[in-house]
Amino acid sequence: MRAIVLDAAPAGIRSGDVDFTEFATAAAPRLRRTAYLMTRDWHLAQDLTQITLAKMYASWSRVRRASSLEAYSRRVLMNVIFDQRKRRSDLVVADLPERGAENQASPELHIALLGAFATLPVRDQAIVVLRHWEDRSVESVAEILGVSASVVKMQSMRALARLRALLGEEFPLA
Repeated sequence: MRAIVLDAAPAGIRSGDVDFTEFATAAAPRLRRTAYLMTRDWHLAQDLTQITLAKMYASWSRVRRASSLEAYSRRVLMNVIFDQRKRRSDLVVADLPERGAENQASPELHIALLGAFATLPVRDQAIVVLRHWEDRSVESVAEILGVSASVVKMQSMRALARLRALLGEEFPLA
């Protein structure tokens, strides 16, 4: 059996489109997860992910050679989320999605944590999600959000202190 190797993209498809499709396929789940953590709404997270990918596609010829497409895509997503929050005065908090057996924490724990998280300002939410959920370095978060590392450290410390105050010292941390 012979392997068939395609050297060029099919007729009518630019090579940049293939690159973008590969990038979007790999990045979409990560972007959607981050958007969900910021909005707590799967449908809105999907919309924000699509807007992010559309913005990146519009400037793909310029950004495809960026040193870190992952960081760039997170930055675009955060800007889209911040813009969406400015335009929207009310926040709709959706029910938590159904989770499989891998979810060991109780539903009450999730509800309490997401309720406390929703009280944080949007930039603090972004810092907590990027820094502690996605385990990004302080420098990476600072680059994504366009702030200094000291701002990330200070806002992270304050946000976590506020969460601890809201949840109480007896809150189980898993």
